[in-house]
Amino acid sequence: MAEAPGVVRITDVAALAGVSPSTVSKALNDTGSLRPATRARVREAAERLGFVPDAQARSLSARRSFTVGLLSTDSAGRFSLPVVLGAENALVGGQISALLATARHDPVREQHHVRSLVARRVDGIIVTGRTTDPRTPIRVPMPVVYAFAPSQDPGDASVVPDDAAGMAAVADHLLSLGRTRIAYVGGRGDQAASVQRHAALVAALEARGAALVGEPQFGEWSERWGRLAVDLVLGDHRAGDPPPVDALVFASDQLARGGCDRLRDRGVRVPEDVAVTGYDDWDVMALASRPPLTTVDPQLDRLGQRAAELLLAAIEGRPAQGTELSPPRLVVRGSTAGDS
Repeated sequence: MAEAPGVVRITDVAALAGVSPSTVSKALNDTGSLRPATRARVREAAERLGFVPDAQARSLSARRSFTVGLLSTDSAGRFSLPVVLGAENALVGGQISALLATARHDPVREQHHVRSLVARRVDGIIVTGRTTDPRTPIRVPMPVVYAFAPSQDPGDASVVPDDAAGMAAVADHLLSLGRTRIAYVGGRGDQAASVQRHAALVAALEARGAALVGEPQFGEWSERWGRLAVDLVLGDHRAGDPPPVDALVFASDQLARGGCDRLRDRGVRVPEDVAVTGYDDWDVMALASRPPLTTVDPQLDRLGQRAAELLLAAIEGRPAQGTELSPPRLVVRGSTAGDS
């Protein structure tokens, strides 16, 4: 069967680059021993001609599918979506296609997706989730990297947010503002993010010669709990009197938004009387809060990108082990800095 007019063949790329067709194949598939200049010349010629490699031939030649599975325990929600997008950006840069499978927190559905990805002979799998609680590892005959939700097996490769660094940044920021009477409000007391962020804040303050006021308040991840927790912290405080704390650190932006609302209801000014910080840099909450929230951005897209980089390295025979911490950044807004 004759090829359609305008189809660019590998021989066309070879002619333009002044090399053999086999050299073109090696250059585009990153195989063989070629000089960097030759590889670059071939790629430039392929780009100029708009050459599209035959995916099936490429897979057979390299004995790879050039696809990776992205397995999420939920429906690519608030936390898993930016992780997935960051991973996909890195995979596309490596000329890898991604297959997204969402388990919706259903173990049976997850096992179905795992079997399907194995049957498709993906080169590797990135597993992510909606919490940072360690999860049961999957056992498959290809490399796996866990992102955001780490594996319970310390020998597996996992990339998680560095909450210790995030809370250290919060402590430094509040202390630099002269805030020394700091209280903590978390979400569920049985979840890693809530407990670890509290422990990280305590450690950061102790290292700087400071301490939390009172016991941590644990409840649920909701604006409602943020409001209730403020009442517990303030006690019988009356408007116009100095509040018992001058800073409130919340374990999420959702909690902090509810907290700001309740502080305002009780006549406590933010940040003049009490500075407030959140966590996660969730725009829907952080920017809609009055005032906008100072918060910690865990940079989940970068976390996902790093997970993809580790997976690509593992596919190429350079696997990593253990847990890697992904750095956050502090985003300063009106809830601590006023109008600045």
